[in-house]
Formats: sequence, structure tokens, C-alpha cells
Amino acid sequence: MKRWIKRGLLACAAGLVVAVVGGFAYVHALDLDSQPPARADSTVADLDFMRDAMPATRGKILAVVTSTSHFPGGEKKAGFELTELARAYYVFRANGYEVDIASPQGGSPPMRLDDEDMVAADYAFLNDTDARRKLDDSLRLAEVDPAHYAAVYFVGGKGTMFDFPDNADLQGIVRTVYQAGGVIGAVCHGPAALLEVVLDDGTPLLRNRRVAGFSNAEELFLIKDARARFPYLLQDRLQEKGAQYVEGPMYVDTTVVDGRLVTGQNPWSTWSTAEAMVRALGHEPVARAPGRDELAVQVLAAYHRDGIDAARRARTARPDADKRLLLMHALVAGMQGRLGEAWQLQTLALG
Repeated sequence: MKRWIKRGLLACAAGLVVAVVGGFAYVHALDLDSQPPARADSTVADLDFMRDAMPATRGKILAVVTSTSHFPGGEKKAGFELTELARAYYVFRANGYEVDIASPQGGSPPMRLDDEDMVAADYAFLNDTDARRKLDDSLRLAEVDPAHYAAVYFVGGKGTMFDFPDNADLQGIVRTVYQAGGVIGAVCHGPAALLEVVLDDGTPLLRNRRVAGFSNAEELFLIKDARARFPYLLQDRLQEKGAQYVEGPMYVDTTVVDGRLVTGQNPWSTWSTAEAMVRALGHEPVARAPGRDELAVQVLAAYHRDGIDAARRARTARPDADKRLLLMHALVAGMQGRLGEAWQLQTLALG
């Protein structure tokens, strides 16, 4: 018996050594150090597309963020997502629009930062004196004159689910801008702003409109008890209001354009939502090299649309695709029991 126990322990030890060595080899093969994170001291001058920015002669766009800092009860943080503001802010600026920032209560709104998802544009915003001044002293919605704006863009963040839908000032701004021929855009949880908007002829803005927004699958993956914590789930409520909800893969860029209404499903839809708004305003966006995160999302889109072979071709064509983002999607697939998909996605990270 002792002999078998000894052999078993030796086998376990050998297996552990193999696993550790294999783990080191795997991490080495990924070479994550070859893709360092964005520099925290990035400035507007570091953004390639801002070097060719047009002068602000095309008008103004209003970006709206939430004022709600916490879920009811005060324990779980809400707020708005910096990434969904900063990236759109510079797209609008680069394409000749001045950008104002507003919130339901005005003043300094509650910002959420996710260091793992930050790119140069996000840090540039934090280091941009003019942008921070606008954010720290955001306009109160009740004081906004919608006649001054060619478009309104609603930034996502969980706080929007609480203070956007029933805000009469917000509804009036959307109604006025839209009926004057302007563009309405929103990303992630931002479409919550559109739920109760009714046009002057009595037609709900969302009725029979194709829209995107944070999906039930995405919400419930992040917050298991989301149905209890939120007063509604955004996908459900959009459909209840008569919208034709368009659902893309989890955490992959999905932007839907329905005339002058532009909506994006999640944070990775921010760039495309902002640029689609510029097109809806009648202009082709200035050239902008996609970041590593966007390249990774393009690989993921190819995978979900056309399968692993197409994704491998897309990955070969995009050697700078963000490995960490590809690995994150592999982890999500694994956590949901989609082990084959998890394996295929992690092979894409290896390149």
C-alpha cells in the first residue's frame, strides 16, 4: 500500500511540474510584454487622428452622462463609463464638432474607470484640461438649449438605467434635436435615454426602429442578479417599447444605424457608434488607424460570423490585435461552458 501511495504522490508531483513548466511556456508564447498598455501620460498630441482634426466649424454635439453614482441602497457603484465618453469625444472633435457635456444634475458626474480597458484616447481625456473642465462642470440638462446642437450622444454606464428614462428635460432635448433633423446616438446602457421619448405627433421614437443596446446576456453574465438590482433589463425594455432589438455576440462591436438614430451594443461599439453618427450628419469621418482593441474585436467578429478559419485569416492580417482581449473572450467562453470555443479563441491570441 505504501508503495502505491508513494507512486501516486510522485505522479502528482510530476504532473504539477509539467503543469507549471507548461504554464510558463504558454505565457512565454503569448509574449504579452510585446503589447504594453497605453501610457497614463498620453495626451491629445499622441492621437494620430487628432493631428488632422478639422476646426470646430460644423456645429456642436451634446454628450450626456448619468448623475447616478450608486445603485439603490448605495452599496454597488453605478456612474458613467469614461471609455464611452472619451473615445466619442475625440471622434466628434476630429470631425469638426465642438462637444459640450451635460448630466441630469450638472456639476461633476460620477465616473467609472477600468484600467484594463484604457487606451490612449481615454488617458488623453483625463489629461486634457479643456475636456476635464467641461466634465467637472457639466451642464445641467434643465439649462440646455437643444437648438444649439446638431446631435446628442448618450454615454453608457449603469447609472443611466436609473436617471435617464424618466427625465423630462432629456426627453425634450432628444425630441427637439431629432425633429429639427439632428442625429441621436447612444451606446451600451445609453439607449435607456430613448425609452420614454415621444415625438410631437405622439409617435414613440423607438417604435419599429432597429436599435442596439447592452444585451441581457452581457448584463446577466456580469451581474447574476441583474433582474433584481435593476428596475428592468435594457434589451427587454427596448423591445417592450416597440423597438426591433438587434443582438450581436457578447462584447463584440455591434452598431445599428436606423436613419438618424445610431445605437451601439456595448463599450466596444463606441468608436463605430461615434463615427456612424458623423456619417449620419453627412460627413465621412477623418481617417483613424484602429487600435489593438479594435483589431481584436474585428478578429472576434470574423470568428462569430464566419468561423475559426476566417478568424485565423483575420488574425494573420492583424498581427497587432490585442492578445489580452482575445484571452478575455476565451475566458468568458470557458466560464459559460463553451470549452471548444474557449480553446479556439485562446489559439487566436497566440497568433
